[in-house]
Amino acid sequence: MTAMSPLPDLILEPLARAALMEDLGTYGDITTRTVIPAGTKYRARIQAREAGVVSGMQIAALACRLVDPQLSVTRHIPDGTVITAGDLLMEIEGDAASILSAERVALNFAGRLSGIATLTAAFVAETRGTRARITCTRKTTPGLRLVEKQAVLHGGGFNHRFSLSDAILIKDNHIAAAGGIRPVLQAVKASASHMIQTEIEVDRLDQLAEVLDEGGADVVLLDNMDTPTLREAVAMTAGRVILEASGNMRLERIAEVAATGVGYISSGALTHSARTLDLGLDF
Repeated sequence: MTAMSPLPDLILEPLARAALMEDLGTYGDITTRTVIPAGTKYRARIQAREAGVVSGMQIAALACRLVDPQLSVTRHIPDGTVITAGDLLMEIEGDAASILSAERVALNFAGRLSGIATLTAAFVAETRGTRARITCTRKTTPGLRLVEKQAVLHGGGFNHRFSLSDAILIKDNHIAAAGGIRPVLQAVKASASHMIQTEIEVDRLDQLAEVLDEGGADVVLLDNMDTPTLREAVAMTAGRVILEASGNMRLERIAEVAATGVGYISSGALTHSARTLDLGLDF
């Protein structure tokens, strides 16, 4: 895994600020104000307690600086880096009360996002030797889509659309409401901007044949197909459109799906089922 260029802090600041406001409540950290003498200085260390891929260091550092701009925050390992237990990820030096008030938000972001990056990396490892790419979905935590999708990138995956306004993705309910595959694709060809890509979902090979015959789709989402059917879909398509396999894409199935020749494998599990990576902050 290679480190990626960070996003501007300006983009991430609203997420960190909202999390801090939630945690600090209406009157701040009353425990710390009560028991920590004013002016107490400390150096804290965020370390990995298990192996994985790190993500969320940028927003964790931002959370610390929002609590107290005077804190000195040093990131030792950039997001997107493979880490082992014991690795020093970040040092925070300055007012002890400020560090304690920022601790939980910083660790919540870093642990959650590192878990997503770590799971994504495990999925990506299963695609070695194939052309398949791992991509996420919109099954993200409300309000945290930006950083969760960024964590997928840190794990070596790719991003699907961010929102309903990014691309046309025609699902089975769109097809049913519009009257079928041909009518819905004809509507796209008549009205869609040349700057917008179109993806359509199918769950049977006869539907795929209809899509190929009608035209108008850039990507076809092969939904909940078994592995032999995916192979047939790849052969039928012969490179005419991008194919994305989706539905029930568990880690243990990724290698065999990647071997079918599909271009992308999408999994909501990357963001909705990732386990938080164990990180700790200690004085």
